[in-house]
Parts: sequence; C-alpha cells; structure tokens
Amino acid sequence: MRNIVIVGSGPAGLTAAIYAARANMSPLVLEGLQPGGQLTTTTDIENFPGFPEGVQGPDLMDRMRTQAQRFGAECVFRSATAVDLSKRPFRVTVDDEEVVEAQTVVIATGASAIYLGLDSEARLRGRGVSACATCDGFFFRGKDIAVVGGGDTAMEEATFLTHFASSVTVIHRRDRLRASKAMQQRAMANPKIRFLWNTEVLEVLTETGKEVTGLRLRDGVTGRDTVLPVQGLFLAIGHRPNTDVFRGSVETDEKGYVLVRRRTETSVPGVFACGDCVDTRYRQAITAAGTGCAAAIDAERWLEEHGTVEAEAPSPTVSGVA
Repeated sequence: MRNIVIVGSGPAGLTAAIYAARANMSPLVLEGLQPGGQLTTTTDIENFPGFPEGVQGPDLMDRMRTQAQRFGAECVFRSATAVDLSKRPFRVTVDDEEVVEAQTVVIATGASAIYLGLDSEARLRGRGVSACATCDGFFFRGKDIAVVGGGDTAMEEATFLTHFASSVTVIHRRDRLRASKAMQQRAMANPKIRFLWNTEVLEVLTETGKEVTGLRLRDGVTGRDTVLPVQGLFLAIGHRPNTDVFRGSVETDEKGYVLVRRRTETSVPGVFACGDCVDTRYRQAITAAGTGCAAAIDAERWLEEHGTVEAEAPSPTVSGVA
C-alpha cells in the first residue's frame, strides 16, 4: 500500500515527488514512456529560475529526479496502464501486469504538442523546430521564422514572435483563419507578419542537420511546390493531454484535459491533478512545477483529514515498485 502514487515525471510530477517525499509520504513515481516529460526533448532552457546561464532540458529533469530520490521518492521507468478510482484504496495497474494500491493519486501525465508528423520535423526538433514560442522565441532574434496554424494560439504565437524575429510567416492549410476576429486583426495589422494560404509543409530543410534553413511547401490550389527560406519553424496546431488512462475515471473536458475544482482536486476525492494535463493556457515548466507542489500539499492535507484505509487484500508484489 502506498500513501501516494504520482503518475508522470515531468516538472509537475517530480516537484510533487519532492514535496511528498519531504512530507514522509514515500511517493512512488511512475515515470512513463518518456521519463522527464517534454523537457527531455528540449535543448537550452533559459527561463527556469535558478539557472542564470541556462540549463539543458534533460539535465534539469535529472536534477529534479535526483532531488526527489534524495528525500526518499521511488522513481521507476514504468507506466500506469489502467486505474480503478471507484473506491479507496485506489488501484493502479502497472505495465498491464501488476497492481499498486494507493491512498492518494496525483495525475501529472502532461500534454504533448501536436506536430505535423514529418521525419524531417522530428529530426530538427529542438534545432529550429519548436512548439513553444514562449520557451524558444528568444533564440530566434533577428531571424526569419514560420508559424503553422490558424487558430488563436497560432495568432498569439506569431504576434509574440515578432518581438524577436525579423519576419514571421503564418502558414495555414485553409483560405481563412479559425482565430477570433480580434486575434486575426491584431496579427494582420502587424507589419512583420505575412500569411500563406492553402499551403502545407512537406519538408523541413537543413544543410547541416543541426539547424533549419527552409521549408518545402505545397500550394493546395495549384499543386506547385516552393521553398521558403526560414531559420525556424513553430507549430501551433494544438496539444493533446496524455490522459487516456484516466478518461472515464475522473472528469475531463472534451479534449481530455483533467478538470480541477478547488486547487488541484479532481472529481474523485483523494485524486489530484497538476501540470500540463490540466493547464490549457501557460504550459511552462515553472507553472507545472508550481502546481506539482500544490498537488503534493493538497494530497498530504487530504490524507491527514481523511486518514488511511486498509487494503481488502494484500497487494501483490510489484517488481521494482513494491
């Protein structure tokens, strides 16, 4: 029986683990298929407090994990593949094999940016291809960049990027935007922003394999291919919360983001959620870490108020997590 099981190992999950471990809750962290979360695919991080010279994404997550383990958190490279949150103790199935029982659960599974699915895009991710203007815009000062998307997020990202870039080209596969009128007008009035309509990206081009030099585009009306010289590509076509395993067990919105009520409390008492699987607005490492802290404190106080329950039967020993 565990006092707390934390599902996810990004900034939210590992911060929750640090606080839960310091509260003597002996947390178990199921790190999932991508230990460290999205930041493990990020190179330079210059906006996380405490690192004036910047820090590599994998290094930051390794430090968070080490800090959590120092206080007694148990972190395992395994995944939650099913949950039963209908009663306490909660039951978390690990890798479709074994079950861990828990007094409380923290959902910190994050969200994944939606990419175009191009091989060239994947190879250059973190080397000129990004899905976070707030995170990476600074690195494109004085450069020509492109933004793919047509919604409010794309307009917001494009407008933000004009603070750094020489030019921003918005590429949209349709002939009109989905963004609100106010966001459209703001972007269209910006002299640094231009639009390519009915256009899709076929390939992200590079000469060295280490930086973006352009995009191969196709006009959806004429079928003509062209090359757009740019030094950066930002994707703004949405995010997908990594919450499939919890759907039907806790309340979510239509996209799958976990809905929280007071603070980090979900629709199931004793189950808490934090980080990007909740956050549809900020999606920053520091905001995720803050809610991870809050979730651990909320879980600790909830457990103090409601006490522990005895398992109906001894839990089977779970290899690596018992």
